[in-house]
Amino acid sequence: MRDEARAAVAAITGRAPVEVRQLGGGDTAAAFAVRLDDGTAVFAKTAPETMPGAIAAEASSLSWLAEPGAVAVPEVFGCSERWLVTEHIAESAPTAAAAERLGRGLAELHAAGAPAFGSPPPGGPADAWIGLAPMRNEPAPDWPTFYAHHRIEPYLRRAVDSGALSTRDGEVISQVCAAIDRLAGPPEPPARLHGDLWSGNVHWAADQAWLIDPAAHGGHRETDLAMLHLFGCPHLERVVAAYHETRPLADGWRDRIALHQLFPLLVHAVLFGGGYAAQAASAARSALRAG
Repeated sequence: MRDEARAAVAAITGRAPVEVRQLGGGDTAAAFAVRLDDGTAVFAKTAPETMPGAIAAEASSLSWLAEPGAVAVPEVFGCSERWLVTEHIAESAPTAAAAERLGRGLAELHAAGAPAFGSPPPGGPADAWIGLAPMRNEPAPDWPTFYAHHRIEPYLRRAVDSGALSTRDGEVISQVCAAIDRLAGPPEPPARLHGDLWSGNVHWAADQAWLIDPAAHGGHRETDLAMLHLFGCPHLERVVAAYHETRPLADGWRDRIALHQLFPLLVHAVLFGGGYAAQAASAARSALRAG
């Protein structure tokens, strides 16, 4: 695999790799730190053949998120069908100052907007991925319609059909879809979302937070914040406070966190089973109570 990475990086960058080191971690891909003959440090990753379009989706997502200049995003040097080469960012410890910069940057990123709820990044495929899971980006007239039809319902069906989720719990989640216009909160314009903003996709370096591994699309800005709450994030309250100072959130947004967490929990229930199905059902009940 190291030789394949060397050849792919050379073809994409036009430079000769002089050092290739495989990195650990990552659920979906093999990743490498590569030093080129001019001293440039790059990051290269490949997606499995079972995930067609994943590299194109990630490359277009990174470029779209970088466009407003609001948040730190690794520069895309190029890609092929199976390989993506970006700027390599050395990791460092998270700081409160970096968290506040992240909060302000996220607010401005979301305000940069998107053509529609469910729209993919310009030039990006409609059939994208969130981690190991397929994710369809299909424009819709409003966020409740998009979220119910293109996020919750496809994974609700898969979770019930696979036995990961009981029929009874599936009915509770169906109630969320039926009531989503009431549960969604005040209407907002489409935001430019990272789309998979759990803590593992926030890369702390050089006293700022870099956003990596996006599943970008037009969505509701509360979704990114809910993802940060799902698995925790260093200095999370600093992130949220800085965000709210920059672009105040609608009243009741904390009560809607469970609603926005329902999709990633269903994805995890389908992929990994375990307690994620119970968490998804609990999130659905919380969303209904809050509404």
